[in-house]
Amino acid sequence: MEQPESRGKRRKRKPVKPAAELAAEELQQQDRRRPRRKLRWRWLVNTLAVTFVVVAIAVTAFSLAMYSYYRSTVVASLESKAQTAAGMFRNYTETTYLFTARQFINQFEEKSTIEAQILNGSGRVMISSMMDISGANVDTPDVEDAISSKRVVPYYGPDPSTGDHIVAASAPVVYNNTVVGMVRMVTSLRQVEAQMTRIIAVTSAIGLIILIVMGITASYFIKSVLDPVIRVTETAKRIAAGSYGVQMESHSDDEMGDLVDTINDMSMKIDQAERTQSEFISSVSHELRTPLTAISGWAETLYNGEVRDASDVKKGMGIIVSEAQRLTRMVEELLEFSRMETGRFNLSVEPIDIVAELEDAVYTYREFFRRKNLALDYTECEEELPIISGDPERLRQVFCNLLDNADKHGGSGGRIEVSICREENEEADEVVIRVRDHGPGVPEDELPYIKYKFYKGSSKVRGSGIGLAVCDEIINSHNGALEIGNAPGGGCVATVRLPIGVENV
Repeated sequence: MEQPESRGKRRKRKPVKPAAELAAEELQQQDRRRPRRKLRWRWLVNTLAVTFVVVAIAVTAFSLAMYSYYRSTVVASLESKAQTAAGMFRNYTETTYLFTARQFINQFEEKSTIEAQILNGSGRVMISSMMDISGANVDTPDVEDAISSKRVVPYYGPDPSTGDHIVAASAPVVYNNTVVGMVRMVTSLRQVEAQMTRIIAVTSAIGLIILIVMGITASYFIKSVLDPVIRVTETAKRIAAGSYGVQMESHSDDEMGDLVDTINDMSMKIDQAERTQSEFISSVSHELRTPLTAISGWAETLYNGEVRDASDVKKGMGIIVSEAQRLTRMVEELLEFSRMETGRFNLSVEPIDIVAELEDAVYTYREFFRRKNLALDYTECEEELPIISGDPERLRQVFCNLLDNADKHGGSGGRIEVSICREENEEADEVVIRVRDHGPGVPEDELPYIKYKFYKGSSKVRGSGIGLAVCDEIINSHNGALEIGNAPGGGCVATVRLPIGVENV
């Protein structure tokens, strides 16, 4: 059986792409899979749809109101004319009433627009200004209603004979409490409907103009909103793809400008955090590698028996112990930082003698400083300080860390001063611990950031950059404050303030 030619051959491995490039490709694939939502068109259609509904309701309401007004005006006019004409015949008998009615019809001046009808007591047309419907019966209900109620009754609706929309008003002629006849005024609504057609056309044209204006305004508004949103979206995609620190130009000072400023600030902070993390990893790697190299080197030297002199062996063992202790401190700082980041930072609170805790730290470092020809001056408090609540292990960790920093960054001054006192005023009653060195101090532009985690500034001293951040978190957990500043006359001073007389944890 033949084997495929490709069997047995080694496949070429594809080059591994950077994470940022992979993220960018993933975003592009998601964009291709995601259906394009025409937000611009949906926004425009929704705006115009709402405007159209409002305009349509307004035009319809206005047209109905105008039609009702014209119709009610015509009805009122016909009722008035019919009532006036019927009042002229109230003192006439049926015979004289018909004679006078002929004279009224002949002299009626509005024959071109209004038809005047004279009816007998049974509702039959006796005389009409149109002359061609005399003797006809009127089938609209206003006649019978006027006869039965003996008052003027209007009617509007279709004409039973022609189907045209008409308005009529029937006024009875009453003689000795008997309806002897009736005056009926009738007019067509064609002119009213023609006028209403013109009004609807004009209002519809105005509504169309409003729609066009709203469409232009909405398009401009949508463009002014969506264009910055599109730019923000594209920038956010670039940031998500790994282009940290990219900035957008802000063209306005409104909410969109605030959004652009926020995105720019977020981009800068992500870029800073990324650089800080990289620097931290590099720094920690270097800090771990240095003591490990010393420990490994001396351990191998001692193990191979290359050093036989007792003093050299002791010196090598001392270096191993010292570097192991430094590794231990670094690991403890990293663990403390991990607990802070994950919210597992807890305190074991109990009543403590803050003076005793500080003196323990001073005693621990005094001999260490003496071997380095570094003087440690400790000034006790003149008055007895009360017992406060706190975590002795954490507070001792803070004091040791401040003394260690004073040695690293200010030991060149030859002297470190530690003091504790009570400061009481209207605002606070607190214990104040100060640790001062006489070194070069901290550059003024670095002071605001010196307590930030991973921040090392321009210092060349080895360290992880999280010691002061841990100390600040511990003191804040005791409702106190940690202040770092430059002392008058040179050097740096770290001030710890812990409240007295209240539960400070």
